[in-house]
Amino acid sequence: MMKILSILPGFVGFLCIAIMIGSIIGFSTEEVVTDIPIVPCSEDENIGCRVAMTSSDIEVPNAFNLLEIKVSVDWEEAERSWFGVIQQYDQFCEPDSNGLTNCTEVDFEEYIIAGGSDSDGKLKFSMEPGDYRFITGGKDGSTISNQDATLVIEIHLNSAIELIVGGIGIFLFLSATEMAFPLRELYRKFRDA
Repeated sequence: MMKILSILPGFVGFLCIAIMIGSIIGFSTEEVVTDIPIVPCSEDENIGCRVAMTSSDIEVPNAFNLLEIKVSVDWEEAERSWFGVIQQYDQFCEPDSNGLTNCTEVDFEEYIIAGGSDSDGKLKFSMEPGDYRFITGGKDGSTISNQDATLVIEIHLNSAIELIVGGIGIFLFLSATEMAFPLRELYRKFRDA
């Protein structure tokens, strides 16, 4: 009877261990290539190069504290254009209906959390709960008007959650093994043999 009752905790323990291993390996989206418009920046612009911004926030809810989300963006024309990520910005930099702002990169410098004009064609950041926006712009003298960007997202469980789920899984699996094959019984059989 105990062997039959040990099936459920053994199965749940095995499932928890499988979830932990799956989280360690992680989930990655396929590479998504997106054509992103870039604001050209001619050399005769004295005020600097204007910046474009996504028109609405990318909202990450608090429940995402359970996850580790890593975002990577790669682009080829790093000498002519740049990308960045911000969480806040001055109100006068609000984008118009086309996503164009009246601000330059200098206006965003203190708000950029990843990327920027000094990045080398790669942008990586860990997404935590909050609101995000992507910004982009051309570099001085650049006439580029669009750019292919490759986006990849990697998702894992939070490390603390991995440890908790793994610990519960190991405990349940060992408990089920003890229920099905009590160590005292095995020891007594071994001693009597």
